[in-house]
Amino acid sequence: MSMNVQLLEKIEAEQFRKVSPFKVGDSVKVHTRVKEGEKERTQIYAGVVIGRKGRGLNENFTVRRISFGEGVERVFPINSPLVEKVVVDRSGQVRRAKLYFLRGRKGKEALSVKAEKTDKNKKKK
Repeated sequence: MSMNVQLLEKIEAEQFRKVSPFKVGDSVKVHTRVKEGEKERTQIYAGVVIGRKGRGLNENFTVRRISFGEGVERVFPINSPLVEKVVVDRSGQVRRAKLYFLRGRKGKEALSVKAEKTDKNKKKK
């Protein structure tokens, strides 16, 4: 590796933020910091993670939710200082890296991602 690449990696490493691990298909609540004039408050955006893009400091994730019958998507940078925390509400099990097929769905099926199997969900014999 060249000297410039090592220098860039060192600078990036200092700016990384520790975010709770989540994956595509999870239902999450993203706590964002919102400034209104001089006041600052936390706003929660809840939905399904439909994709992750980029790597390192430039990594983003897209969250989709249904608001008043209309699908709304929002892209968040993972390492942004405006994102306070990401809380995993429900873990999902998917076979795709991007869940863009949810865009064509209506109502409850637009939010339905197969829930991950746990010991509680398994049938007893």
